Amino acid sequence: MSVWLNVAIVLHVLVAAAIIGLVLLQHGKGADMGSGFGGGASGSLFGATGSANFLSRTTAVLATVFFLTSLALAYLAALKPGEEASVVDRVPAAQQKAPPAKPAGEPAKPAPAQPEKSVPQ
Repeated sequence: MSVWLNVAIVLHVLVAAAIIGLVLLQHGKGADMGSGFGGGASGSLFGATGSANFLSRTTAVLATVFFLTSLALAYLAALKPGEEASVVDRVPAAQQKAPPAKPAGEPAKPAPAQPEKSVPQ
């Protein structure tokens, strides 16, 4: 199960990066007016509107894949058996009842003084 979860996460991240790249490559609505006055886009590989259609269709396909991987990740996360919702719930009871540690700034208490033995002189 964790293999499929890892595959879904990697695919999800790659699709998200591809969507970001494709959206940045696309022209805005007002950019089409410039191509009519010799903007140079009409001589491209896809033509004046061909690149926009190709990029927008590819973006739509990737958005659909992103949506499906989001649903798959939610489904796989819901299937994890026996895991608690909180990290605190995972700590064994013996560790939760341990006495609190001393603060770092508090000096250590000296050991009780041993009574001095009389030394003959």
